[in-house]
Amino acid sequence: MKRSRLGSLDVTSIGLGSAPLGGLFTAVSDADALATIERAWSAGIRFYDTAPLYGFGLAERRIGAFLRQQPRDSYVISTKVGRLLRAPDGAAAEDAHYKGTSHERPVFDFSYDGVMRSVEESLTRLGLDRVDVLLVHDPDDHYDDAVAGAFRALQRLRADGTVKAIGAGMNQSEMLVRFAEAVPVDCFLLAGRYTLLDQGALDALFPVCQAKNIGILLGGIYNSGILANPHSGAKFNYQDADAALIARALELDELCRKHGTELKAAALQFCMAHPVVTIAVLGARNAAEVADNIAMTEKAVPQAFWRELRARNLVDARAPLPGGA
Repeated sequence: MKRSRLGSLDVTSIGLGSAPLGGLFTAVSDADALATIERAWSAGIRFYDTAPLYGFGLAERRIGAFLRQQPRDSYVISTKVGRLLRAPDGAAAEDAHYKGTSHERPVFDFSYDGVMRSVEESLTRLGLDRVDVLLVHDPDDHYDDAVAGAFRALQRLRADGTVKAIGAGMNQSEMLVRFAEAVPVDCFLLAGRYTLLDQGALDALFPVCQAKNIGILLGGIYNSGILANPHSGAKFNYQDADAALIARALELDELCRKHGTELKAAALQFCMAHPVVTIAVLGARNAAEVADNIAMTEKAVPQAFWRELRARNLVDARAPLPGGA
């Protein structure tokens, strides 16, 4: 599998995202979770992304149970800080997104001490002695706390060699630009904001990342599913997509069919064509989805498709296309 550089780390250009393994939208059995991770490993994937939020600790436990059986220097693992898992007073209400989880629920904490506790608790769930990449997770309403607390903790952990790379993971690009200008980071995980349906990252984030050599871990490439299977009721950004987005996705799907390819292949290869994208982080809930994701990186997408995509102004003119179309 193709390799890339993420700061001092050697990483595969495809990573396994573990939100689905935490029961995002649908519960996943232990057996299916293990088969998913095993299939990713056998395919050569050596970058694994997780977080306390994903299944409220479930994804970290599942990823860790497999990875701690592998040579520690043979893979790179990323997790996140900013949410501590705590037992609520009384019974926990059913979560809208994660199914089949523990009773614990996430509580925001972007303080220095909170981040240090978060790292220790993640290592316990993972069963590992260290992680390689730490990201501040969804600090949308906590910018000041993230800079003064979370990033100060992450910089200390990087300086003493506990972690190799630090950054933030968000579903928006605007605040990541602010972090890039305020904090010496190595990477960002950007979810759903550089796709065939949304190229907002081209405005400011990707230029500043290129200037500062900040790697992009790209998640949400299928925009919560609408670019995998566009239909009425499809999700976009974890919510029901509006009619205009569904219509655009269907138009893209029709163009793919015209050129004898698949929308998922076009969506994935479009994202990976940008030079700032270091890793495509692809979620999966079973082994078949892992195999399909990898197949989509290899499936032929004709140059005629990319030329027509450009001619019909279906993507931002600044977006690089595979093969220089």
